[in-house]
This record gives sequence, structure tokens and C-alpha cells, in this order.
Amino acid sequence: MKDTDLLIYTFYRFIEIKQKKKIKIELDKYFKNKLIRGTILLASEGINASISGTREDLSITIRKIKKILGIKKLDIKINKNKFLPFNRIKVRLKKEIVSLGIGEIDVNKFKGKLIKPSNWNKLINEKDIKLIDTRNTYEIDIGQFKGAIDPETTNFRQFPDKLKKIGIKKDDKIAMYCTGGIRCEKASAYLTLKGFKDVNQLEGGILNYLSYVKSKKKENFWKGECFVFDSRVTVNNNLKKGKYIQCYGCRHPITKEDTKLASYKRGISCKYCYKKRNKTQKNRSITRQNQINLAESKGLDHVFKKIKIK
Repeated sequence: MKDTDLLIYTFYRFIEIKQKKKIKIELDKYFKNKLIRGTILLASEGINASISGTREDLSITIRKIKKILGIKKLDIKINKNKFLPFNRIKVRLKKEIVSLGIGEIDVNKFKGKLIKPSNWNKLINEKDIKLIDTRNTYEIDIGQFKGAIDPETTNFRQFPDKLKKIGIKKDDKIAMYCTGGIRCEKASAYLTLKGFKDVNQLEGGILNYLSYVKSKKKENFWKGECFVFDSRVTVNNNLKKGKYIQCYGCRHPITKEDTKLASYKRGISCKYCYKKRNKTQKNRSITRQNQINLAESKGLDHVFKKIKIK
């Protein structure tokens, strides 16, 4: 088997889940002896997941998840990769599958209009459009659509408060986007509830857009790379692993040039967090990195080791 047979499946769905604890137990048991890595979040409002493995294992897993949830459809984004970009498999119970922190919202009822990637370029070129990037600033720093508004969040829960400061009016025509669609789907529902009248969102997010323009050879309005929440760190326009690595002190994407700075200590700090992290935080990171270095020197497995299948 070649490592190009490894795939990453990313999906979410807002759907009422009544027995999430029971489902977690069943999934934990199912994954126990499977070579599948990633994270599955379960909440009363739905499921949000990114998992990696072989095509065969993932296909069986998706059938299992659909059966458990009693659903027939999951919109899955698929990427190839040369290694499993996650260190372990985790099934977690959450209050929300994406945390906005304002209580329950019926996303399926209130979400904005879904704009297909084929119509996205036309929409964001409209003269009076208010284009909002619902991701965090460290994600926006490395790539965005030209003219997008940065709400300056460091986590999604800040979005409602930050929205008040960016001067959006309830009669404005709004277009929103995020990595895979889930954040702007919830944000658009929030805006609709607040009385905003014309809320639109990129269906499937940036990843779906990049897949479309690549396959159809259409004009690409995306500039830069797209941050992803796994060890690939970023993907480029071809949805291949990008040029960035990650500081495991603060999780910020950094370049190879950044690693040459005095502020960079592998696994501990970088130029973005060197002055922000306290001594206790740095010491914890030093201990973790020393354990990784020791395991690597002895050729032993460790939780951060990249897994390849040959």
C-alpha cells in the first residue's frame, strides 16, 4: 500500500443528537483497534469531525457513523496526504460542535444563504458587499480573500462581541467564509437571529472553494495559504501541505525563516509567543519536548510522531 492512499475526511452536520454519551462509548469501542486518527466532536446540536486513514477504513467508518446517527447524508471533504496528520483518535463530548458561546441556536432554521463556489467570485466582487472572514487573526494572517474584514478574534467565541465593532449594518449585504463552512454557518445563523437581512456564506468554506477552482480550472480569488487544524498546518491552492510549520508553544503558523530567530525554541516558543508565555508554561513545554527528543533519539514511538503506511 502506498502512502498516497491515506485520506483525510472532514465533515460536520447540525442534527439533534439525544444520546451523545452512548454514541461516544460505541465509537470509542469501534476505534479501539483501528488505524484511524483524528477528532470527532459530539454535541446535542450535531457532529463535527476530521479523521484520517485508508480509503477502506474511512468508508467503513462513515457507514458506521451514519448508522449510529440515523442519517443518510454527510457532506465530506476529502484530501489525500502522505501521512496521518493526527496523533491519536479522540471522541469528545461538547456543549457545541463549534463554540460561539451564546446558547443554543437552531442553525438549520436560521443559517444564511449557501453560496456555491461557482458563484462566489461574482458575489464578493459586488460593489457594496461586506465580506467577513469568521476565522481567527492567526489564520487570516497567512491567507484570505482580498478585501475581507478581519474581526480580530483569537477564538470563535469572541465573534459576537467583535461583530459590534466592525461597523456592519443590518441592511448590508453580507458574505461570510471560514475553513470548512461550520463557523460561518453558525455565525450566519447568529446574524439572522439578530435581524441582519441579507446573510450569505461560502458553501463548504475555503477548502471547498479551492477544490472547485482547481478541478474546474477557474479563476482563483484566494490569496495565500489556508490554515488547517492538523499537523499539515496549512494547505496551498492545490490542497497540498503548505510551506508553514507550527509553533507548539502557541500553535501559531510560522515560516522556516522564523525558526532561525532567537525567539524560536522548538516545541516551546516563537516570535509570536516568546514574550507572552510565562516561565511555568515554557517549562511544561520544555519537559514535553525533551521527552519527544529522547524518544526520537532511541527510535521509539511518541504521540507526535507522523504515521505513514507503506
